[in-house]
Amino acid sequence: MKLTRHCPPLKNHNFLRKQRTFCASTDSQFVASLTEIVRGNQSWRVAFNNSFISQTLKPHHVEKVLVQTLDDSRLALRFFNFLGLHKNFNHSTTSFCILIHALVQSSHYWPASSLLQTLLLRGLNPEGLFESFLDSYRRCNVSTTIGFDLLIQTYVQNRREADGLLIVKLMMDCGLLPQIRTLSGLLNGLIRIRQFHKVLHLFDEIVNSGLRPDVYVYTAVVQALCELKDFTRAREVIQQMESSGCDLSVVTYNVFIRGLCKNQRVWEAIENKNLLGNKGLRADVGTYCTLVFGLCKVEEFEVGEEIMNEMIEFGFVPSEAAVSSLVDGLRKKGKIENAFDLVNKVKKFGVAPSLFVYNALINSLCKDGKFDEAESLFHDMGHKGLFPNDVTYSVLIDSFCKRGKLDIALLFLGKMTEAGIKATVYPYSSLISGHGKLGKLSAAKSLFDEMIASGLKPNVVIYTSLISGYCKEGDLHMAFQLYHEMTGKGISPSTYTFTTLISGLCRANRMAEAIKLFGEMTEWNVVPNEVTYNVLIEGHCMEGNSVRAFELLDEMVEKGLVPDSYTYRPLISGLCSMGRVSEAREFMNDLQGEQYKLNEMCLSALLHGYCKEGRLDEALDACREMLGRGMAMDLVCYSVLIYGILRQQDRRSIIDLLKKMHDQGLKPDNVLYTTMIDANAKAGNLKMAFGLWDIMVSEGCLPNVVTYTALINGLCKIGLVDKAELLCREMLANNLVPNHNTYGCFLDYLTSEGNMEKAEQLHDVLLEGFLTNTVTYNILIRGFCKLGRIQEAAEVLDNMIDRGISPDCISYSTIIFEYCRRGDLQEAIKLWESMLSRGVNPDTVAYNFLIYGCCVSGELSKAFELRDDMMRRGVKPNRVTYNSLIHGTCLMSSVLPTAN
Repeated sequence: MKLTRHCPPLKNHNFLRKQRTFCASTDSQFVASLTEIVRGNQSWRVAFNNSFISQTLKPHHVEKVLVQTLDDSRLALRFFNFLGLHKNFNHSTTSFCILIHALVQSSHYWPASSLLQTLLLRGLNPEGLFESFLDSYRRCNVSTTIGFDLLIQTYVQNRREADGLLIVKLMMDCGLLPQIRTLSGLLNGLIRIRQFHKVLHLFDEIVNSGLRPDVYVYTAVVQALCELKDFTRAREVIQQMESSGCDLSVVTYNVFIRGLCKNQRVWEAIENKNLLGNKGLRADVGTYCTLVFGLCKVEEFEVGEEIMNEMIEFGFVPSEAAVSSLVDGLRKKGKIENAFDLVNKVKKFGVAPSLFVYNALINSLCKDGKFDEAESLFHDMGHKGLFPNDVTYSVLIDSFCKRGKLDIALLFLGKMTEAGIKATVYPYSSLISGHGKLGKLSAAKSLFDEMIASGLKPNVVIYTSLISGYCKEGDLHMAFQLYHEMTGKGISPSTYTFTTLISGLCRANRMAEAIKLFGEMTEWNVVPNEVTYNVLIEGHCMEGNSVRAFELLDEMVEKGLVPDSYTYRPLISGLCSMGRVSEAREFMNDLQGEQYKLNEMCLSALLHGYCKEGRLDEALDACREMLGRGMAMDLVCYSVLIYGILRQQDRRSIIDLLKKMHDQGLKPDNVLYTTMIDANAKAGNLKMAFGLWDIMVSEGCLPNVVTYTALINGLCKIGLVDKAELLCREMLANNLVPNHNTYGCFLDYLTSEGNMEKAEQLHDVLLEGFLTNTVTYNILIRGFCKLGRIQEAAEVLDNMIDRGISPDCISYSTIIFEYCRRGDLQEAIKLWESMLSRGVNPDTVAYNFLIYGCCVSGELSKAFELRDDMMRRGVKPNRVTYNSLIHGTCLMSSVLPTAN
């Protein structure tokens, strides 16, 4: 059933009688009738339901009605809202402006402000809006310009300071002046958006217009000038304020003092503070705290302490920030006791809990690596009646763990328990992470179990620390066991958890599992980050699957992630490792063309690819091209090029590169110099080797054992043993102890000269010094074999085993070759089987020796068996292998016809 509401008849009978003549009525008559309805007691809803009125009513009629109801702005507002709410009437901008002026005239600022906010939502041009405001102002003949002020204030509130400034300009052009309060708000708005020059321009306009600035205007101008670092003019404005008779405020001077302090002109700031008394003003807490901050900034902490003491003497309570700044500053100057006294002094004011200040100070000391001072402060707490809390202990334990001092960290955990403080997960998290990073996973797991036993629940950070440790150790089984335990407890893995596990799988070459785990991230609503993608991309590149790696690059870009050098480096390396160096360079060119920033890691990867293939000229060309594009070369890039040049023994190019390095402010490190010296020494270019040695020493880069050994080896190779011995003595004089490699150079020389007696004597000396190893024994074995003294070589091998030094493939294959060369295949095979029984895997050279022995001895079937065994073990036959087999087959073919 539809209900209808009874509408009472219109009480305005006059209006009813005239209704039929409305068509002929003028606008003024229509407006007069509308005004009568608005001012009357009848229902507006009924009256405006009249079809003629609703069809005839236009915005200009409403404007005229509003003008005629200026004396009752509330009634005008009701009428305005009625049309908008009940009739969906679209009011003109002029109607808004008329009503705003009317409301402001009646001091109804809140509804006027609300109307202005609605009007601004229409997106009107400020100039057009001003014109409407001005027309309405003149049309209504209102006695106040506050409506314009309200417009400016609304623009400022809406962060439209530029539009507010435009309204001020337009007002002044029309001879209208905003209130000084409005101008003050606009000035502060302009300061907020750092339009300091506009502040100054507006201030000049204010003064020129005859308006008298108040203290707020002056303060804003002083602040703008301070931000512009124009302190001379700022001082002039303050003097202008003082001479104008304006009421002074310490706030203005505080702004000036803050500007001076911010620009490290703290002594002028103190002078201004001292002059406040002459102006009838007194420094307040803001003045003092600002000065403390300024003094701390210029590291005048002692003066800052004096200012703080003066402040306290005058009864001001310093801010927590000022105290913290000064305490930290005193600590940096080593005035720990002063800092402590200050903490005690402000404690009674309740500025900040003294423990909080202490914890901050201890934390700061730990971050600066001043652990002794931190411990000292920690122990002082007890003497001063302050008791460390869990935060204090956590900070100290974390600092010890980061420094690798795990024993002390554990000691503090014990102290914490003894003090009756229940440990939280944070100290355990630091301890577990610290032990995990050092590979002490057993201890980390024990702490983990202890934490759980004490009722604490491990979080994702703790689980991830343990998982990371196991992944680094290659124990993926344990890492995944922890992962499943964590997720089983309802703890969601983080991006770092997944990234750690994926990295571990990639390093273990278990890419299928890594890809599967990457897919599981979506199931957990965990979003992979750049590091996750970088790890997976590198894994695919290491596997040789550059296609999938580049697909992942596209995927991460589509997801809005930003690739970096850690993304591009493995891609470039991957292409190079597959022999696609030219594609890698083209890829880099494309990236740089798209304005991607590549660092030295990417360039070094490309250079390594070129040098590995012996394409040195192209590597150097790539360097020139990349340098031309603004990419810098680092030590690694130069090292890669030098390694490439060393392979080609290009002396001039090395010198040129070293010069470029020096021009760039780079110096080769110990490793690079040693590599260059070693390469030249091995090539017999000792003049160049010693020249590099001299440069190395002149640059303060001290040679180490490896450097000396490289030169000694070079001298021994060309028979200059006397000079090698002198260098060895120099090495000892420099407190460098020769190692087995150093002595191995002399041992190798003696055996190559056939002087086995002295070689054995030297080896006995090495035995006494525990400097023998597989290499030194192999040198002896080779020496005896070279002289045909195979029995003594075999005795050296037995002696080697008896002394617990494991022979390698070279140890066995050297003697096997000598047996084969003599035609003693039976002994060779016997030694071969001994080698296999000891778990020593033969290489291609070892197989080739025995295959050759079988072939020359007529044991061709045995030779082919060895070839098959070789392939089963994954050892690839080479040209020598097949030449031996062909030679053996030919021998057999020539023997068979003769026998027939």
